[in-house]
Amino acid sequence: MIREMTLGQYYKADSVLHKLDARVKLLGTLLFVITLFFPKSLLSLGIATVFLAFTIKLSKVPFSMMIRGVKPLFVIICFSAIINMISVGGEVLIKLGPVSITKQGLWMAFYLVIRLVYLVIGSSVMTFTTTPNQLTDGLEKGFQFLKKVHIPVHEIAMMMSIALRFIPILTEELDKIMKAQMSRGVDFESGNILERGKKLIPVLVPLFIAAIRRASDLAMAMDARCYNGGEGKTRLHPLVYKKQDYAAYGIMLLYVAIMIFCSFILI
Repeated sequence: MIREMTLGQYYKADSVLHKLDARVKLLGTLLFVITLFFPKSLLSLGIATVFLAFTIKLSKVPFSMMIRGVKPLFVIICFSAIINMISVGGEVLIKLGPVSITKQGLWMAFYLVIRLVYLVIGSSVMTFTTTPNQLTDGLEKGFQFLKKVHIPVHEIAMMMSIALRFIPILTEELDKIMKAQMSRGVDFESGNILERGKKLIPVLVPLFIAAIRRASDLAMAMDARCYNGGEGKTRLHPLVYKKQDYAAYGIMLLYVAIMIFCSFILI
């Protein structure tokens, strides 16, 4: 399960999405996530599905990698769906003692699962097609107006970029530690939840030590290069909008307009 984590990974490819400005992809991801929470209808859900499939096709990232990122959240998604099925009132379809599953509960669970899966995949499209440096520059440039109210935009963007970069690194480190423990006879698959939790304690300690060591090395490297925040910083590749970026903005606005029409006017 640990090996399936894809958030924060970058997939190198020669695609249209890879060439887009990071600010375009950040805004596109934000708008897509917002439209997922529009009023529930199969039509709007179908439009969101087509739009997501279109962006995945443009990214040239294998669909199997997108799905792989959903697997670590499988338990959470299933638990949320079950809670919705048994807690929403309405027309009873199945009754098992005090527990009732309603038609409305099934629809709520269906929409919840789709939203969570699409949210993860949509976010993965952005991280797969955007390097951490591009993401940092995009966040800083996109929220530059917040500097007027003395919000440290560069520092916040840098922290988010480092956090995203550390996710695959620590995932790989955790995988190595677990394999080392398994080679010594530890079985992480057997036993109940409490027994499995106890087996993870010898794994978490070296993981925390490795994380602190990597953070210390990164701090020393930044200090050695005289890093002092965004003050006076220059960029090798400054962000400049191109024709394809304006075209992407137009497609996003068209998508949002269609979603608003289908969700709020047609219902």
